[in-house]
Amino acid sequence: MVNKTQILKGILEGCVLKLLSEEKLYSQEISAKFAQFGLREVSDGTLFPLLLRLESDGLVSSEKVPVPSGPARKYYQTTEKGLGELSKFSEVWGEIRSSVDAILNGGDKDE
Repeated sequence: MVNKTQILKGILEGCVLKLLSEEKLYSQEISAKFAQFGLREVSDGTLFPLLLRLESDGLVSSEKVPVPSGPARKYYQTTEKGLGELSKFSEVWGEIRSSVDAILNGGDKDE
């Protein structure tokens, strides 16, 4: 019943916005950051469409940077609009996390 990938899909957007709010990254660096935090399940097949959607929604911007040893890399960063969405995500995530923790711990959310 528990499918970690399905649970992750709903929260990856906020995680990507957060990572890109701290520094410009290209896709492989984003994947490496996810792996560093234990999210090794995030594939390129998940990440690339997400980045394209975030860019088309104006939440991230990109720039191609030349690399001496190969093709230019596309670096992404969070836009002002994306920072606003990140703030909303953080608020909603805090509420959801609190509620789920209360349920899993058998307690009352209002305690």
